[in-house]
Order: sequence, then structure tokens, then C-alpha cells
Amino acid sequence: MRFDLITLFPEFFQSPLQSGLIGKAIAKGLAEVHCTNPRDFTSDRHHKVDDEPYGGGAGMVLKPEPLFAALESLPTLPARQVIYLSPQGEPMTQALFQELADSVDQLVMVCGHYEGIDERVMTLIDREISLGDFVLTCGEIPALALLNGVLRLRPGTIGKEESHRCDSFSDGLLDYPHYTRPAEFRGLRVPEVLLSGNHGAIAAWRRQQQMDRTRDRRPDLYQTWQTQQSEPDC
Repeated sequence: MRFDLITLFPEFFQSPLQSGLIGKAIAKGLAEVHCTNPRDFTSDRHHKVDDEPYGGGAGMVLKPEPLFAALESLPTLPARQVIYLSPQGEPMTQALFQELADSVDQLVMVCGHYEGIDERVMTLIDREISLGDFVLTCGEIPALALLNGVLRLRPGTIGKEESHRCDSFSDGLLDYPHYTRPAEFRGLRVPEVLLSGNHGAIAAWRRQQQMDRTRDRRPDLYQTWQTQQSEPDC
């Protein structure tokens, strides 16, 4: 899978893309990541990429010429989506990550800055995606989150593919609690059912923990999950 990052700060991605499972996936050739800087497509000696907004107002706006040129310089794979990271976009979800991991060969991400981008650039954008209902100083942070969330779902990134099925949100519920050795630490014991060897009882305990956690921590998700459970299959 190919990831293209349209960014004023390519150095932002250097360390994260060399670390952990994502770094290993890229090193193995499971994905390739390319950074394109709009400043490289400017013609003035100051490499100016922003200007004051028409109509007045605070802040600066990213100019259309460098962004158009940067986007048009990229190769185009058959299954491609161009994403603008914006607080006005649809929120990131596990379902969204899975959709992109399954259906896209090339993900182009435009990282916004300042007050945003010239609206005419939106003619090149397929969809807007948001990290959440808040504003950050740059689009590189949500772009990295989107890249991470999608790439970890691609085959080969994580050793055990079954891990995906146990992720929080994968089936509408939060994940169950996890324990490892030692069986007792500072008076805190691992639940006996996990030491029993009874796989049926363990599965039932974990499912109940998922439901309890989701009900207590995310009642909105729990209500949605309950509604889905009560709906007929056909």
C-alpha cells in the first residue's frame, strides 16, 4: 500500500515511521510512504505557501497553487483516495480504518495548517477526515494516526491476524481486560477463571467483561451495540 503525505514538515514523520510495528511493516515492504512538500512547488524566493484570507479575518490560508502542484505531481494508483485532515471531516473510527485498509491501494493525505486550505483545493479531495471534535496546530498529527490505524490492519503488519478481531470497537464493544505473569502481584490476583484452563468459561468471562466495560465507560457505544443485537439479520 502506498501512503502519500502532503506536508510542510516531512521531518515530523521520520521517527514515528521508523518505530515499532509500523516501522517494521515499512521496512518489510508492506507499505511505502512518501512525503511531498508544497514548498517545493513555489516560485518565489521565500517559498511562500500561505496568504491572507480574502474578506479579512484572523490567520492565514494555504495557497492553492502549491497544493495543486504537489497533488498533481503524484502518481495515481487505481484504488486511490485523497484525504484532507480537517476538524470538519467525518470522525476516525475503527470501521473507517478497516474500510480503507480493505479497499484502497493509495492513500493521499493533505495536512492542513493555519486557518485551513484555499477552498478550491477541495475539488481534488475525495473526503475529509477528523481526529475528533477539537483543533490542533497541524494536520500531521491526525495524518499519522490515520496512517497507523490503516496500516496495522493490512496483512502482515501484525503477527497474529486474530488480534484484529479482539480490538476495541471491532465488534461494537470495548476490549476485555488482559493479564500476564505473575499470577499475583502486590496482593492483586489474576481472576481465577483465566487460570482454570476452561476455554468456554474464559470466553464467556471475557465477553461479559466487554459488555460491562462498554456499558460503564461508553454508554453511547453500548446502546448502539444493544440496538444492533436486537435487529433481525434479514
